[in-house]
Amino acid sequence: MLHNILWNENANIVGRLLEHPFVRGLADGTLDRDAFRRYVAQDAFFLRAFLKAYALAAAKCDDFNRARVFHDLMTGVLDELELHGSYSATLGIDLEDVEPYAATRAYTDFLLRVAWHGSLAEIIAAMVPCMRVYQHLGYELASSLRPDHPYEQWIKTYAGDEFGQLCARLESLLDEIALNSPAVCDAYRYAMQCELDFFSAPLENFQ
Repeated sequence: MLHNILWNENANIVGRLLEHPFVRGLADGTLDRDAFRRYVAQDAFFLRAFLKAYALAAAKCDDFNRARVFHDLMTGVLDELELHGSYSATLGIDLEDVEPYAATRAYTDFLLRVAWHGSLAEIIAAMVPCMRVYQHLGYELASSLRPDHPYEQWIKTYAGDEFGQLCARLESLLDEIALNSPAVCDAYRYAMQCELDFFSAPLENFQ
């Protein structure tokens, strides 16, 4: 399966993500609250671009069943934004006034550029890493949960069956539509690197 090939080809980035200080802080609950606040704001900005990319992908579908998958994935993003809305209330974040970090802007610009100008296969290849990374992190971090874990909601969301099913549907589309081409591999690889940079940014920016 292509999605497994690409995931395994990027195992070095997966390993760096699992050992990333931000992710380790999520796992053991020691992540600085302000760093998490910065992350939530940036992720809300990112998700709005992700939603647009899904919509553009759906517009390129001639097949009704494929379009339905993107419709369901858009609903999943809206659910994530609702989760972020609940965070904003408790963390004091104005999600309507987020200044994107350079890493966030690089990621969203890449996604929207591919969504506007790339093939459907390239769009999916650029979007799978986000879904797969979060599903993988949720699954791996679930064993760290304990009573009163400060990031329990985040971990349970991405470890949950509903998110896992959405990820699997997008990966199935990748297998169905895409070839193991340089353009597809490059889009996937760049998105994986963007994920790594995205988790670093809240620890590096303190404005």
